[in-house]
Amino acid sequence: MQTGASLQSARRGRKSVWGVSLGLVLALAVCAVLAGCGQSKKARASAPPPPVPVGVAAVKEGDFNVYLTGLGTVQAFNTVALKTRIDGQIMQVNFTEGQDVKAGELLILIDPRPYQVALAQAEANLQKDEAQLKNAKAQYERNKVLYEQGVIAKQDLDTLQASFGTFEGTIASDKAAIESAKLNLTYCRITSPINGRVGLRQVDPGNYVTAAGNTPMLTITQLHPISLVFTLPEDQLQQVEQRIRQGGTLEVDAYSRDDVTKLATGTLLTVNNQIDPTTGTVQLKATFDNPDNALWPNQFVNAHLLLKTLKNALTAPASALQRGPDGTFVYAVDSNNTVQMRPVDIALTQGATVVIEKGIQAGDRVVTDGQEKLQAGMRVAPQAPARKSGSTTSGNIGSQT
Repeated sequence: MQTGASLQSARRGRKSVWGVSLGLVLALAVCAVLAGCGQSKKARASAPPPPVPVGVAAVKEGDFNVYLTGLGTVQAFNTVALKTRIDGQIMQVNFTEGQDVKAGELLILIDPRPYQVALAQAEANLQKDEAQLKNAKAQYERNKVLYEQGVIAKQDLDTLQASFGTFEGTIASDKAAIESAKLNLTYCRITSPINGRVGLRQVDPGNYVTAAGNTPMLTITQLHPISLVFTLPEDQLQQVEQRIRQGGTLEVDAYSRDDVTKLATGTLLTVNNQIDPTTGTVQLKATFDNPDNALWPNQFVNAHLLLKTLKNALTAPASALQRGPDGTFVYAVDSNNTVQMRPVDIALTQGATVVIEKGIQAGDRVVTDGQEKLQAGMRVAPQAPARKSGSTTSGNIGSQT
């Protein structure tokens, strides 16, 4: 039989063996975990990075219109402020405010009766003076016979003959008075000198008007055609003059105040003969048929002057341009959605569009948003660029090389 001491010694031995075994198991487990973590880190380190989401747009080829833009104000082609040229009472007002009128149309009638009386009086004076001239001629013929017979002196005959000139001068004055009275009668009828639209009237039937008054009775503006006066920087004047010398007409588009909606299309009429030294700009004038009254006098608009059309031009969004130490470049996306840096030469920048001379081809995709995250050779996830409200495809020439 084993003693109590032997039993306790055996028990301690078995516990020691179990402790060592358990420690070995725990150590192996820890090593396995650490080995798995290391392999996971190595796997993650060797995996490619995820593609970068970027905005992408395609390079387009086609005709590109080059515009010069400036601020302008619409002006009536003709503006007439009608005033009376005679004194009198208004008998009729034959128009309504805002009415379209034709040239020669009767608008206001001033009381013609005083001028009809003046005409009748002038005609009566003419008849009287003509009768006196006829009588003077008859006396001259009778006294001429008496002079030949020696009955009267030559002086008496000369006096009768001189009276002819007096009466003839009086008759000429009477005829002028008649014409003046007829002209005043014409002035009683105030007609429209142009085709246009009537504004707000300043008189009513029964009002007494005078030729000395400074307030017009009404104003007529011609809306068809209509004019647009706009300004361009003096640096662009030579480009416009060169196109004018080449012949043909230059097209001008009128856009709304926000430069989004196209209102009308017209042609350039002339360039002012001097530059404004205070602003460094020159004024230009264009005309528009304006059949739908899209343009209104004193309306503020944006003018787009078509300078030229580039054939088969390569265009891309201006947001694709990047500038580096070696010049201008774009990030081009290949078929594998990998980006490469492409140096490009810019012909001009117009609004949100650039014309590229060389460096890319039609159909190439370029990055327009998210370039700050890119490096050459990185993979990307192309996305369509977001449309910006209120944008327009035309604008000032920003740069030209």
